[in-house]
Formats: sequence, structure tokens, C-alpha cells
Amino acid sequence: MKMRSLSRRALGSAVACLLASCASPSPKLYTLDVPPGPVRRSGPRVIELRSIGLARYLERSQIVRSSENYRLDVLPNEWWGEPLDAMIGRTLARALTQRLPGSTVYLENGAISAAPDATVQVNVQRLDQVFGGAVRLIAQFAVVRHAPDTRGVTLEVPTRSPDTPDLVAAMSEAIGQLADRIAAALATG
Repeated sequence: MKMRSLSRRALGSAVACLLASCASPSPKLYTLDVPPGPVRRSGPRVIELRSIGLARYLERSQIVRSSENYRLDVLPNEWWGEPLDAMIGRTLARALTQRLPGSTVYLENGAISAAPDATVQVNVQRLDQVFGGAVRLIAQFAVVRHAPDTRGVTLEVPTRSPDTPDLVAAMSEAIGQLADRIAAALATG
């Protein structure tokens, strides 16, 4: 009887160890953080940033390293800390607030709303690494006051290494450069 009980415990322990070894580790979570940019003293008083349009291949938890050569290279255990479209919107709102200190910037889908003096719309068509290591951001943005001012932009930011933190840092820098372009368009209108 004791032998059977011991065998069952050993079997139970072996099964538990086997299951534990098959479980994947918790994913590493990342977020964008745009560096400060040039401050512009003129700009609309109230700016509404609309929801970010995002290429469908980027709509996933995992970070897309590259979409070169007709193939997606996705980092299986390195994820965004929130949906990428929401993170880009939140990050752009913070970046525009820093770059346009006389303006109030709010997100369309947030809890606050006011009649905007200008509306910003952004479509992100690509945000990943190209052959050679640089991050490429291809986006369109429109600043709408009385009539839309629409622009396309392609930006490339080199990465310091092939590591994911450096990839995310380069993506953050690219979003910062996009914010610089949007702030310039808002300040000149």
C-alpha cells in the first residue's frame, strides 16, 4: 500500500514537472516613450487627436520586428504593454503636449472632450525594421481646421543593436519625429 502511494506521488510530481516545463514563460512587455522635441510657441488652443489608424499586420500583442521580404518576423515572447494603436495615440498626445505647451491635446476616445480648434488624424502604414536594421515609419497625417492639410511621411531611425529594447527605442524615436512634423504643421496653420 505504501509503495502504491509513493508511486502515485512520484507520478504526480513527474506530471507536474512535465507540465511546468511545457508552459511558456511570461512575455516581456514594452511601451513607447517619445523623447522631448522642439517646443513651438504657437498652435491651436485645443487639439483633438483622433484614434490612430493602424496597418492590420501591426494589430497584435507581439512586437513585429520586420515585414521585409513578404514575411512577418514577429517576436513571440516580447509584447506591447497595450494595443499599439492606443499606445501610439497616448504617446503622440503626450509628445504634442510637450511640443505645443500653449495647447491642450486630448484623445478622441478619452473621457474629456471639448470643441477643438484643430483635429489631428494619423494612419500608420508601417512601423518595423528594414533590412540593415533601421526602423521605418510610414504614416499619413492630416491637420484639420477649416480645410484639411494632409501629408505623407517616411522616417527611418537606426537601431543601436538587434535587441528588442533598442528596437522599441528606435520606434519611440520615429514616433517622436512624427510628433515633430505634426507639431510644425499645427504651429504654422
